[in-house]
Amino acid sequence: MPTDAQKRLILPQPISIPEDRECAAERALLAQLGPDTVMMCGDNDLLPKMPARPTLLDFFRLRFGQITCNHLLQSARRARAAGHNDKVVLACLLHDISNGVLIRSDHGYWSAQLVAPYVDEEVSWAVRHHQALRFYPDESVGYGYPEAYNRFFGPDYPVPEYLRRDYEAARHHRWYMTSRIITINDVYSFEPGLEIDCEEFEDVIGRAFRQPEEGLGFDNSPTAHMWRSMIWPHNFL
Repeated sequence: MPTDAQKRLILPQPISIPEDRECAAERALLAQLGPDTVMMCGDNDLLPKMPARPTLLDFFRLRFGQITCNHLLQSARRARAAGHNDKVVLACLLHDISNGVLIRSDHGYWSAQLVAPYVDEEVSWAVRHHQALRFYPDESVGYGYPEAYNRFFGPDYPVPEYLRRDYEAARHHRWYMTSRIITINDVYSFEPGLEIDCEEFEDVIGRAFRQPEEGLGFDNSPTAHMWRSMIWPHNFL
């Protein structure tokens, strides 16, 4: 293990620098290795140390970025205020979870996979399909195309074929409305200055999220490695 006296180097994850196909960044860091310089592994002193058996709320407190964290909490609060059940509130609380510290691209799919071992199948299905549903209005429930998307993607953004395909499949599914409710509470949940303590949802998590005794990342689930990647996001290998 590295000692306190050793310098530890952080290489950006490959997905963040795909243009560097010649691996110039990696070559430059490897050239610096020596007795007093090693690659990053384990706890990074720049990040809060996670508990030995991390819970979902530990990730909210110690890993998720402020924008994603506040957005998820605001979305869940809106869902609960509207009288929705635990499954729906939890789905709103988790729908963008991969944006917190893992990956933004196709975040609905990543988020659904991340939480699937710990939630009811309806919850993970709804999280997955909000990725596609958010691009498609549903006048029956008052959901319109988000104005923010015109700013994010431009006014003539063509929805990719795989999202159109998943939308068409989802709109006839028995859990369609669970996922649609995510989009309803998603688009309005960016209120500046409103911060919510994640403890507000400890009861819902206790009832609807299967927290492993070993801690998230250490329970040998199919997605444990994804939670470990958020615990130690700077590991070289």
